[in-house]
Amino acid sequence: MKAFSTGREPKLFLDPTSVLDIGGCIVEGIDIAPGRAIPDDGDPRIDHSLEGFLFTCGPDHIRHPDLIAGRADGRTYPLHGSFSAHPANILFWDVQGDDAECRAQVPVVLADGGSAMLERHWRIDGRSGEVSLDDQVTNTGSTPFARVHMYHMNLGAWLFDEGVRLSGPMFEPGGLPWNFGEDPGSVFCVDAARAGEDWAEVALGPIAALDNRTLKVRFRTDALPYLQMWRNQKAPAHVLGIEPVSHRLAERGELEKNDELKMLLPGESARYALRFAFV
Repeated sequence: MKAFSTGREPKLFLDPTSVLDIGGCIVEGIDIAPGRAIPDDGDPRIDHSLEGFLFTCGPDHIRHPDLIAGRADGRTYPLHGSFSAHPANILFWDVQGDDAECRAQVPVVLADGGSAMLERHWRIDGRSGEVSLDDQVTNTGSTPFARVHMYHMNLGAWLFDEGVRLSGPMFEPGGLPWNFGEDPGSVFCVDAARAGEDWAEVALGPIAALDNRTLKVRFRTDALPYLQMWRNQKAPAHVLGIEPVSHRLAERGELEKNDELKMLLPGESARYALRFAFV
């Protein structure tokens, strides 16, 4: 892991072995990433990625495995797509001044034999502490692939007390408690795009264990129009996930049938953007 910060928190640890996702995230001296308090879905790539604060899902598949169309061997897309475990080529790294910035390229081999290039740009504003992520995914292969993307932001839920709530315009007025749904875990997905607004915002807090800070997450809704929320308290898991995503919670076949699964053609690019801060 490579430390990435401005001298003030959050202090991030980026993972060059897996698309420069975030491993540790230090706030008020505490690593809020879930670590080993996660479920094991049987894929060591995702097991490693899920330990961290943020990992990226896609670019050919999101969520759980599904069959690759047109193949007779029964091969499936991997859990959460092909990004995880691809090493990053770091092009620029500057953490000396008031702000922090880095850029990287990640060549990605897709499950169906195609290829993609992830161009990743991280920044931290040294004054506000806001972290910015801008991604561009380009189809560098010769065949189309599904234009899908998800950011998994995972927090160790042992940090939360009964006063921690989720709020945002995509929820009912007043928001909802962090431990929503039925125990020991639950998942739901809501439409986050609102007419006339390019960005959606969700807040989680106040978190007493982090000096009553609230995590605020913003994401561009032109490419990430949905917000998926996930939690799992089935021991040893104790994790909450905030997950901006390109598609609603549905089987891949259903999305294809309803013409919701758009394709990224050879040479085409898609852009995604995420911001977060602890305030």
